[in-house]
Order: sequence, then C-alpha cells, then structure tokens
Amino acid sequence: MSKSPRLLLVLGLVLAGLMFTCAIFGLGLGTGVWYARQQGLVIAPEATPSLPTPTPWPTRPPEAENPAAGNPQPEPSEAPTASPTPATLQELFEPFWEAWRLVHRLYVEQPVNDLDLMRGAIRGMLQALGDPYTGYMTPEEFQDAQAPLEGEYEGIGAWVDVTAQYLTIISPIPGSPAEEAGLRPGDQIIAVDGEDVTGVAPELVRRRVLGPAGTTVVLTIRRALDNGEVQEFDVSITRAKITIVSVEYTMMDNGVGYIRLITFGEKTPEELEAALQDLMAQNPRGLILDLRNNGGGYLSTAVAVASQFLPADQVILYERYGDGSEEAYYTEGSPLAAEVPLVVLVNEGTASASEIVSGALQDHGRAALVGEQTYGKGSVQQWIPLQSDGGAVRITVAYWLTPNKRLIHQQGLTPDYEVPLDEQSIEWLNYQPDPEKDPQLRKALEVLLGE
Repeated sequence: MSKSPRLLLVLGLVLAGLMFTCAIFGLGLGTGVWYARQQGLVIAPEATPSLPTPTPWPTRPPEAENPAAGNPQPEPSEAPTASPTPATLQELFEPFWEAWRLVHRLYVEQPVNDLDLMRGAIRGMLQALGDPYTGYMTPEEFQDAQAPLEGEYEGIGAWVDVTAQYLTIISPIPGSPAEEAGLRPGDQIIAVDGEDVTGVAPELVRRRVLGPAGTTVVLTIRRALDNGEVQEFDVSITRAKITIVSVEYTMMDNGVGYIRLITFGEKTPEELEAALQDLMAQNPRGLILDLRNNGGGYLSTAVAVASQFLPADQVILYERYGDGSEEAYYTEGSPLAAEVPLVVLVNEGTASASEIVSGALQDHGRAALVGEQTYGKGSVQQWIPLQSDGGAVRITVAYWLTPNKRLIHQQGLTPDYEVPLDEQSIEWLNYQPDPEKDPQLRKALEVLLGE
C-alpha cells in the first residue's frame, strides 16, 4: 500500500473517533440537563414569546353622549410618551414570561388554562393603575353590557355610577322605590339577591337590578357613615315602572322663578327652553336652578343647559387628556336668561353633567352655589374592544375641568354657601318649593334677593 492511501486511512480513523467522542459528550450533557430539570435543579433558557410591535396611539373617535354610562369618549390624539421599542418591551416582560413558564412547569394542578391566565394578566395590569374606573371585561361581560335595553324602564329608580368598583348610588329618583327604601348617595351595591358581585362589572350589576315592575330584588348595601364606620345591610325593594320628568318649574309668590332639573336627557333642552320662555315672560326678580339629586346625563344636554344662562362664546368645560392636550366646549345659540339674577342649588347627589353646569356658572360668576359638596364624577371613560374576541377594556381617557381649570373628579364642587339639609325631611316626590321647610331654598332666596 502506498503512503498516500495509508495516510488517508489514518486520518479517517482519527476523524471518526472525534465524532464518536462528541456524540457521547452531547448525549451525556443532554441527559444531565434533562435530569436536572426533572429534579427542579436548573431553569434552562427557553424560547420567549415575541412581543408585538407597539400599536400607534389611535385617533379620537366622535364624541359620545353619555360618559357616565360608560359609552366611548374622545381620547388623546397622540401618545403621552414615546412608545418603547420591541427590544425594550422584550426585556421588560422577561419576568412575566419567566413566571408564565414557572406556572406551566410547577403549578400543582395541570394543565393550566392559558385563556384565564391571559385575562387575569390584563385585569391585573389595569388594576395596577389604581383607578377604579379603569378595568377589563370578558367577551361575555362586554356583550351583555353592550346589549340594548328593551321595553320600558322598570327597576328601582336611581341614578347610578357604573364606572366605580361597585355599582354606586348617585341619587334616588324622586318618588322611586329606591327613595322609599332609603337608599342614599354613595351607597354601594355589593350583592344582588344574595350573590356577591365583587369583581363583576357595575354595568352588568345594573342590569341584574333592573326587572319587571312588581318583582322584588334584595340588595346588599355598603354605606360609609359620617363617623367613619362602614355599615352593611340588606334591603328588599319592589321594582316599579319608572317615569322620569325632566323639568319642573313654577313662579313663586315672591316673584322668583323656580326651575328643577331632574335629569339631563334628550328632551331636557326643549323642556327647559319652554319653561324659561314662560317664566321670563313674567319678568321674574330672579331664578333658582335646582340641581339637587340630579345624577347627570348627556354631555350635549349639559352644554345646552349652560348655554341658556351664559353669554355666547363662553367656555363651559374642558376635557383634559393624558398627553396634556385639552378640548374646550363653548356655549351655543342665544341664551334666554343670561342676565337675570341666578342661584343654583346643589348637594351630594349633584353629579356629572350637573357638576359641569354648576361649575361653569360658578366660575363665570354667573351664579352662586348653595347647598352641600357635590358628588365629584368628572372623568371620561372609553370602552375599547380587544382583538380576537378578547373582551374589552374600559380606560379613563380624560378629566373634566371647569372654565377656571378646576378638577371635578373625586373632588366635586364646594358651594359658595354651605347649608346642610336633612334629606328625610323633604318629600321629593311631590316637592313644592317652600322656604319654610327647605333651608337650602331659604338661603338661596336670601342670596338672590339680598334679604
């Protein structure tokens, strides 16, 4: 055999030996890692799901009518901060994915439900914002919340806040079963017919409270007392057909016109206009606008109401977004009562649209507020459905500010003249303005007439 073939044979044997050694080493290493994983000794790097490229901040949708009911509202036109890069997000979410892998590998009850984990992660993220008005709804909850109400309104008769942690009473409707049952502003409904509603979207709780007239619902109420204690109790309420009158008015014996707004509904602007035309034709000495226990309603109605008492082109409110931008709302049309002396009555049931009007009249020096601190509902929520039938998120996108840039949310409005009132002493169902029985009305007349 020549030297050349002999050399090739030797080299081939050496190469084969090296390959065999590497194979044995690789097998041993893989077996060791497998054994260590089984014993929980090491956590080898695993593939991390890639994060999607951040979606650009959406543009503002058209204005919605009823922010207090959770309908979509305008949102910022630009992101408040620069969006992080995918690489930054990948690094930021490493602990999340590590926890995800640990749950899948170590949790005692397998297999885990990935859908529940995903929804729980979204819910926890929104709860971390510390805003009770921001939250998550499953697809089923979102579908129920979006379903239109059919038939006439039958229920307990109360203005409610569906953007808090629990369904919260803003004010009972005068003469309603809720008022007869003694419900008060700030009462939280924590159970319906014995079923705990903790974690249930307040809009869904509201639908459970609704029902045919003549049927009974048992509500568990959580009430904060003046001494700082919290009281929980059950109240049984028989539902009824609720008829809401938007505007009531009369000319008092002293020549002062009295106007009471029950709600800010679709017909309120035309009803208020008719009332003002009647009262102004009688040349009143002044007007009293009663917004007590008015839980609000349409934003456009608030603008229309304020426009009747303020000159043209005056700011009624601002909406301030997360990026610091603001959108102003101005008076519209020709006012019927922009110069007649005016006083506004408010209390803890004055909320939302009522606070917009009250704040505008107070800031412009158009009217003094008499009564008690208002409710403090001044944030705007937008409902956004998630992709792939993933439910929806409700996000606070703006705050309402008065013309002087005062924040309404969680602060309310402080009246110029604070006058307490025993609500139980007033029969709101058949209310007639009587200064002898109503100390807040009496004070309003004193301010208005200088007596």
